[in-house]
Amino acid sequence: MLEFTTSEAVIKVMSQTINTTPLIQATNLAYSDGQRSILQGVNLSLMPDQIVSIIGPNGAGKTTLIKLLVGLLAPTVGKIQKKAQLTIGYMPQRLHIDPIFPLTVARFLSLGLTCSQALLRNMLAEVGVLHALDSPLQAISGGEFQRVLLARALLRKPQLLVLDEPAQGVDLIGQGELYDLIANIKDKYHCGILLVSHDLNIVMARTDMVVCLNQHVCCSGHPEQVSRDPAFAALFGKAAAGLAFYTHRHDHHHDVYGHIIDPDKEKP
Repeated sequence: MLEFTTSEAVIKVMSQTINTTPLIQATNLAYSDGQRSILQGVNLSLMPDQIVSIIGPNGAGKTTLIKLLVGLLAPTVGKIQKKAQLTIGYMPQRLHIDPIFPLTVARFLSLGLTCSQALLRNMLAEVGVLHALDSPLQAISGGEFQRVLLARALLRKPQLLVLDEPAQGVDLIGQGELYDLIANIKDKYHCGILLVSHDLNIVMARTDMVVCLNQHVCCSGHPEQVSRDPAFAALFGKAAAGLAFYTHRHDHHHDVYGHIIDPDKEKP
């Protein structure tokens, strides 16, 4: 039988509350644009310290669901309950910057936010693009731009980080590094992460929960569980059959670039 002092019991209860209270709870969500039904009957819970990936074919309603959850759209039916004073960092799928508009990375990051130069430098260093601080947005690569967008979302100190196609325009090696960086962010900030992606092999190996969406939730759960679901196979066909899973090691950690740091090599 476990015994606690009053203060220990309170700490334990608080810890359990933090870990079991959803950041967002969506119930029976439906959305129509007035001409067609885009989503129907969607139920979803987003928790702290968890990466949830939404996958599905084009036109499945993935971006629409994201916009409903962050408050950019209102559901036609259903309700969305958010944790009190929930802070959300949102990285959109597309962001058009007029090429003739003179905007450096530093200026872009500080738009609408109060940020010191030191904070901007630290955040860009964390996502691996400090060298781009004073560069015009038009001069950086697609992969660098995605990391800059990630840095801007993190500057809000989010409890929930929402990423719509974060690896868009990033090469295959860069995709793996970016998803490892996202996992490191979850571990460091203990935030919930919701992301949309088409990169099945990477997502299924680097996420805690998968939601297969095709206007409704076809299946959901742990990646290996979902991979055995007939609905998953029906949705992705040959692409699903070719997936390879690996067991992620926990006897190491990653640097901000996703490279493995072996703790044995760090010992004196």
